[in-house]
Order: sequence, then C-alpha cells, then structure tokens
Amino acid sequence: MAREIPLAHVRNIGIVAHIDAGKTTTTERILYYTGLIHRMGDVDDGTTQMDWMEQEQERGITITSAATTCRWREHRINIIDTPGHVDFTIEVERSLRVLDGMVAVFCGVGGVEPQSETVWRQADRYHIPRIAFVNKMDRLGASFPDVLQSMRDRLGARPVPVQLPVGSSDTFRGAIDLIRLRALIWHDDALGAEFHEEDVPAAEAAAVAQARSEMIEACGEVDDEVMAAFVEGRSPPEEALRRALRRMTVSNAGVPVFCGASLRNKGVQPLLDGIVDYLPSPLDVPPIEGVKPDKERREKREAKADGPLAALAFKVASDAYAGQLTYLRVYSGSIRVSQNVFNATKSKHERVPKLVRMHANKREEVRELSTGEIGAAIGLRFTTTGDTLCDDKHAILLDPIPFPEPVISIAVEPKTKDDEERLPAALAKLEVEDPSFKVRIDAETGQTLLWGMGELHLEVLVERLKREFRVLVNTGRPQVAYKETVSAAFDSEGRFVRQLGGKGQFGHVRVRLEPNETGKGVVFRNLAPAAEVPQHFLHAVEKGVRDGLAAGPLAGYPIVDLRATLLGGSFDEGDSSEMAFHAAASIAVRDGLSQASPVLLEPVMAVEVVTPEGALGDVLGDLKSRRGRVSGMRPRGDLRVVDALVPLSGMFGYATDLRSRSQGRATHTMQFAQYEPVPQSIAKNIVAQVRGGL
Repeated sequence: MAREIPLAHVRNIGIVAHIDAGKTTTTERILYYTGLIHRMGDVDDGTTQMDWMEQEQERGITITSAATTCRWREHRINIIDTPGHVDFTIEVERSLRVLDGMVAVFCGVGGVEPQSETVWRQADRYHIPRIAFVNKMDRLGASFPDVLQSMRDRLGARPVPVQLPVGSSDTFRGAIDLIRLRALIWHDDALGAEFHEEDVPAAEAAAVAQARSEMIEACGEVDDEVMAAFVEGRSPPEEALRRALRRMTVSNAGVPVFCGASLRNKGVQPLLDGIVDYLPSPLDVPPIEGVKPDKERREKREAKADGPLAALAFKVASDAYAGQLTYLRVYSGSIRVSQNVFNATKSKHERVPKLVRMHANKREEVRELSTGEIGAAIGLRFTTTGDTLCDDKHAILLDPIPFPEPVISIAVEPKTKDDEERLPAALAKLEVEDPSFKVRIDAETGQTLLWGMGELHLEVLVERLKREFRVLVNTGRPQVAYKETVSAAFDSEGRFVRQLGGKGQFGHVRVRLEPNETGKGVVFRNLAPAAEVPQHFLHAVEKGVRDGLAAGPLAGYPIVDLRATLLGGSFDEGDSSEMAFHAAASIAVRDGLSQASPVLLEPVMAVEVVTPEGALGDVLGDLKSRRGRVSGMRPRGDLRVVDALVPLSGMFGYATDLRSRSQGRATHTMQFAQYEPVPQSIAKNIVAQVRGGL
C-alpha cells in the first residue's frame, strides 16, 4: 500500500509545558489554523477539543494525554497534548518515549517553572529535539529576555530566538521574523487567521540586529556556508539559515524560540512553520534500538515502511463503546487490520481487529498504520503499556517505558454490596491504563489501598470510579509511602533445615547487608565459592533475598537502597533444593536487617511557592512548621519565588492554608524530589502508630 504522505513530511511532536502556560490553548489554535476544527474552544469554558474528559473540562487542566493529526504545508503533524500537572507525569513520560520532536510552551511571565523543568529533563533523557514558544506575551509583566535567561539558567539550554516580540503586555501586536527581517502584525478582527507584514520598527532596529547576529553565529557553528557569511560580514541566504537552524535543532545544539499569545490568536502560524521547518521527521532521528529476545543482543530498526514490523504500545485506555484502545507508535514496517502480530514482551501472538487514528476522543478507522505513524488498535487482548509488537520472524524487544513509584495512598471501601462486586474489575482497568497507579490489599487489615503520585491523582481516580464505572467508595485520609533502609553493614546467616518423610530440605547462606547510594535501589551480588553455593541455586538465593526485603523490621515498609552480597554457605548433595536456599536467604535477610541499624525514610517534595512580598514572612514560617528547608528565593516581577524541600507528610491541605495566608494570591507547585531519613523522634511515633494498628 503506497504511503499517503512521504515519511520526510511526517512530524511526531508533543506539546508540553507547566500547568497554565497555555499548552492546550496553543494546541487548539493549531487545530483551528490547520483546518481540523472550525471553531476554537476555550479552556475556561471547558470547550477545547483535546481536553475531552468531563473532569478536564470542569477543572480546566489536562489530565490525560490526547493525540490528534493535522496538516500544514503538505506535511502531516501527529500531535500529543500532554498534562502539565506533576501528578500526571507518567502521561508525559510515555508520550515523550514515542515522539521525534517537542514544542515547549513557556509563560511569558513565569518563564521556566517546575514542571517545565521536569519535562525538559525527561526530553533530555530521550535526546528529543525541541523548539520553544514563549506564550502569553500580552500578559502584564511578560518579558521575552527574562524567559530566555531562565531557559539558560534553569535548563542549561541554548535558546536561539528566531523572532522578537513587537510590544509586550497590552501593546503586544506581533513578532519580528529575524530570518526575513519583517514584522508580522496580527489582525484582531480575524481570529488570528490574517496578519500583514511591515518593516522592522525603527525603535527595535538595534535589538533586531543584535539578535539576528547571534542567531547567525549559532547557525554558523553547524553550517559552513552560514559561518563563511558570518565571518565575511554578509547576510546568509534565507534557505541556508533555515537549513542550519534545522540541523542545529535536530542535533540538539540549540533551541529555536518563537513568541506569541495563543489566547489572543497571535503567533501560531509561524510556530507551525517552525514545526515543519525545524523539527525532525522519523528519517532524521536515530533508528530505534531493541534487544533480540532469543540472543539478548542490541539491534537497530531503520524507519522503513518495507522493513519488519516494530511498534511500541505506549498507552492503554478504556472506551465505553469501543472497548480497550491501545495507542501505538510504528517505528518500522506497518501494521494492518486482521494481521497476526507478535507481542515480544509477553511472547504471545495477537490478531489486530481494528485500527484507528485518534482525534482526542474521536476515531477515524484506517486499514493500516505505517512507519512513523501514531494511532491505536482496538481489541488487542494481551498488550499493555510498554509492550513491543513485531513480526515473529524478526522479533525485537524495544526498551520499556520507566514508570515512577507512587508516593501516597488512600484506603477505599465500597459503599454497597453492588459496589463491592464491581470495584475489583474497575480498579483492574484503571491499573492497566495508568502504570503509576497501584492497587494493594493490606495483608493485616484487609483494606484496599490505592497508591498514586499525589492527592489530585488519587482524587481524579476516585472520581473516575464514580463517573465511568458507577462504583461509589468511601475514602480514608491520604497516607505517605514510607520506605526503610539500613545505615550500617552487618553479616548475617540463614539456615533452613527440614525433614519431610524420607526427603530432607537443607539450605545455608551467609549474607552481608550494607547501605547503597541513595536512589540506587537494591543490588545483589555473589562472592560465594561455587563449592559452597552451587551456581544453580543462585537465582533462588537472590529471589529469597529480595523477598526478605519486601517488609522492613521497623514498620513493615519495603527496604530500598541496600547492597546484599552472598558471601558463602553450604549445601547437601541429597537434600539441598531451590526452595531450601530461597528460605535460607530470606531468613538471613530478615534476621540481619534488625542488626544493620534500620532507618525509616520519607518522600520529600521539591516545592515552589510564588507569593506576594507582603505574605512572604507568613509563607516562610508556615514552611518551617512543616519541616521545610528553604533552598532559595528569587524575585519574579513584584512577587517572590520560594524554593523549598518539604516532607510530603507536611504538605496535606497546603493549598488551602496558602490561599488563606495570602488572600488567595499565592500559588504553589510540588514534585517528588527524593527519599530522606525521618528524624528519630518522629520515626518513633510513626512506628508506634503502625504497630499499634496491627
């Protein structure tokens, strides 16, 4: 089947930003100017195309990433609009995993904010080329130079403006194109669909000359023709500049920066041109890599429509009418309706009943998804988030998507007998959709615990139980996800000896437990002589060690950041078994943990508070009372920005308290930073409460 659009004309991009930077509004304008929709929606009115969930419309925030496809200048642009709230960072993570390029939207007043920084680091990890759009240039206090500086300071980025704003705040009218040296002025009476060109205003001539010289210098570093023109003091051709900017962007040597005001319909068309001109096609990014399942060696897959199939399932969603939707990015080959594909992650074959292209919650049926396309399959039985679909004759296992560990939980109980019957199935569906959400049953109390990334995350999930699954639950107070570790080394011994009829069981191990670096997790290594612990028992020993670390000695929380070393042991030729060594290792770990100076750990959040100067003293005092440590303060216009590290246990109900202390003018954001030891006096109380509740 011939391609509808050449692969070089495909752009797979994400629109990402901090909450309230104007990300969804910018996407809405893109859809309008590309002709995909004929009426622009509004976030405040709950009428945007991409925020289609009831809760998104009511809260005015993006909760789940939404995909759509539009066209501009004979190019197909596949767009994923992602959430800006830190509680839904998994949606950004899995979206970035399958994108070739990114548009980072920054508020012209706020600049680089915490979630912008988080997303930028995620994009760094995947080496995603990006362009930037400084939005809200019509807002009081907007400053294009300040945003550029915050990109340098907070992101370590190299912003390369390709536009300068014409005016700011209420005088913002348009943008100066630094390549063509023309001012683009938008018509307010045409919903931004029309603009005209003017000469560069005389008042801006010096700033334009300086910015253009810096742009040419940055381009010259990646293009010899532009460098030659720069050295000789002449102006490079427009096409040479665009080619160099594209090369700079794709290689991540710099970030082209645009400006505008999406809500006022200004600046979106040049941004679309920038997406087409500077962001990569699937042919411009390195080939996807994976592992051959049978040989465990790395292999690359080129972006070729006639190559073997390699596709990644990056999201699963439930649809009330269609059933389960599995979002796919096709890296190589193509996937067709009724085709049998191989799920390399689960080693199972799947038949593809139906394929669709998504436009938010609307679907367009297609017969095929080819290389470079993003779409969804309906009715796959086994495939979940992170699975690889491929041709079983050319099997490949693509790298999985990393999922964050939840840091907060609530207990839920069904309100009626009917709710009790429906609850397990509803929770199972939500778990499949959202890998950052976990359901656990407390072994001691029998309570159902929902674990998530924050209070808002769990609040949204409970509301979804009610609206989508018609399951009503009562909820308990949020609980912190504590963990335990050790602070000293200890050598421990475990023996398992049983006589069962004529057959005995014997296992004996010596294990050293010691602290590992923060955030490095549990590491197992073997130093035991084979004469003491034979090779074929090592897997059972490691599993026994890890099972023994599932519950710590202080309060039963999981053990993290520990090195376990198998030093030796002994075995019996006739009676030793994997079960016996598994049990011996678990005994050694459980006995040793209490002797290795166990420590209780708590999640600590990076908190940013933006407050009026008059409320600063109250805000700082309140943070201190919550065991917060202020790490920095900086001005932002007439406001103060406070950065602090605060234990999650001290942040419950903070939004309400902050509003009352600042007459509603202060705002805050927070995201998980790290686990840290709980002070001894507080740890004793927590342990006593947990043990008292057993």
